[in-house]
Amino acid sequence: MLVLSRKPNESIKIGDNIELKIIEIKGETVRIGIEAPKSVEILRGELVESISESNNEAIEIDLSLFNQLKKK
Repeated sequence: MLVLSRKPNESIKIGDNIELKIIEIKGETVRIGIEAPKSVEILRGELVESISESNNEAIEIDLSLFNQLKKK
C-alpha cells in the first residue's frame, strides 16, 4: 500500500484519468473529491464489505438448505 500525506486542495493522480482531491479535513473526517471516467466503479469500502458478507451468508444458507433437501 502506498501511503501519502496530502493537504487540503492537493491531489493524487492515478493513471492518466483518475484524480483524487482532498477537499476538506475536519477533525477525523476527510472529504475527498474523485474525478474518474464514468466507466470506473467507485464504491465505499464498508459497503463492499457489507455486500460481500451478505453474499457469503446467503451461500451458507443455500448450502444448508441444499443439504437438508439432499437428506430427504
